[in-house]
Amino acid sequence: MPRYLTLDDLNVSERTVLVRSDLNVPLEDGEVADDFRIRMALPTIQRLREAGAKVVVCSHLGRPKGADPAFSMAPVAARMSELAGFEVRALGAVVGDEVQQAVSDAGPGDVLVLENTRFEPGETKNDPDLADRLASLADVFVQDAFGSVHRAHASTVGVAERIRSAAGPLLVAELESLGRFLGAPERPYVVVLGGAKVSDKLGVIENLLPKVDTMLVGGGMCFTLLAARGYEVGSSLVEEDQVDSVRSLLDGQHGDRIRLPSDVVVADAFAEDAAPRIVADDEITADMMGLDIGPETAESFSEVIRGAQSVFWNGPMGVFEWENFRAGTEAVAKAMAECGGFTAVGGGDSAAALRMLGMEDRVSHLSTGGGAGLELLEGKELPGVAVLERWAS
Repeated sequence: MPRYLTLDDLNVSERTVLVRSDLNVPLEDGEVADDFRIRMALPTIQRLREAGAKVVVCSHLGRPKGADPAFSMAPVAARMSELAGFEVRALGAVVGDEVQQAVSDAGPGDVLVLENTRFEPGETKNDPDLADRLASLADVFVQDAFGSVHRAHASTVGVAERIRSAAGPLLVAELESLGRFLGAPERPYVVVLGGAKVSDKLGVIENLLPKVDTMLVGGGMCFTLLAARGYEVGSSLVEEDQVDSVRSLLDGQHGDRIRLPSDVVVADAFAEDAAPRIVADDEITADMMGLDIGPETAESFSEVIRGAQSVFWNGPMGVFEWENFRAGTEAVAKAMAECGGFTAVGGGDSAAALRMLGMEDRVSHLSTGGGAGLELLEGKELPGVAVLERWAS
């Protein structure tokens, strides 16, 4: 695990702190549709504020092409203010004279939110000039955006190369919680993977399969694995270019640790109102499309999860947004909530499913990072974390 400073190592009283938070939340009609990431970011901001710091928050939001008002941070700052109970001021730019003046005029305990960092073309290129201008706003930098530390951007890496930097409490909690699955977690150790594409999870499978006792695979990705085993999968989602890689894993030394569905819920079309049918894994025909794991699989997966001491789950078991194809994901979520061991849920969709089912408080750790969490569990270096090490020596 990399070494880094934390807030405990910083004296922030009457100092300006630039905090990189992950406030990449969905907006609908100009309002925040899901404030989970804002709620997770607030304790760090509150702690800095109470310590007498002048707090400047930065984040990206979506993937705008230039300065698009539809991706403004203003609704995020407004929602943050509502949740926190204190004023959070949204600034109209990321850098520039007006931003510099606003930061200069602010006092201890004030919280300012910069405009969407991706409004600046230099953000995703880790542009040195943009990093210089961001760094000039503050005395110290706190990296608390776990969901963005896998990207070497100006606001995640560039700033941290220029001013004294530390890991925020949320980032530390994420690294410690997910890091448990890379070390020697308590056994039985189970990983549950779902979601649409096996290509998104192949690195995680390869890195964790030798470590786990059981790997449960559902979601759209399971059909690529079933196809690799020679099953007919109809019109289900299959990544043909991944079949050979998956077959090598299934036939390899630890392939027997992978458990695939024994039954699935199918339909004749990818539609919310499509009529669901339950079939065995060897009964799928050409006119069928798999959209969820079946009840037999849901129960067997749940039994494995409930009996585990360490469980990581990433990706829904089916098209959970549609009621007809939600039961598999719901069963896994319930089993996670009932498990007495250490449970962590990562990834936007599985976390969203847990929250939709009202079970977000019933797991040990609910991650804010999708891609970053997967890259950590693949064993990859996270640039936004690695850069913090220079300040720890």
